[in-house]
Amino acid sequence: MLPTENRLRRREDFATAVRQGRRAGRPLLVVHLRSGSTDPHVPGEVTPPTRAGFVVSKAVGGAVVRNAVKRKLRHLMRDRLSQLPPGSLVVVRALPGAGDADHAQLARDLDAAFQRLLGGGAR
Repeated sequence: MLPTENRLRRREDFATAVRQGRRAGRPLLVVHLRSGSTDPHVPGEVTPPTRAGFVVSKAVGGAVVRNAVKRKLRHLMRDRLSQLPPGSLVVVRALPGAGDADHAQLARDLDAAFQRLLGGGAR
């Protein structure tokens, strides 16, 4: 499970990550990453922990399928938080094929997206 302090909860934070961050698309996922910065909601120059949020629409499947995809993605993100710069905002949007994908396929797509975003991989 993803720790509470690493969860993206505010609508404004989702919007910031999507609008101001970089994007990497994969067959099952689209990952938006806004690299580390100070938290606009906290006074001072405090760098917050890396936070991640997930968008899983009804196109992925019914409620049971959507919740299963979110659980898998939260588990995968927990193991990858240390790779990201402190204060980063990450939004992972599941595409319709994610509902049929297994854990390994989601992990592969998530790793490929992060490699492109952090390593500056080719487009």
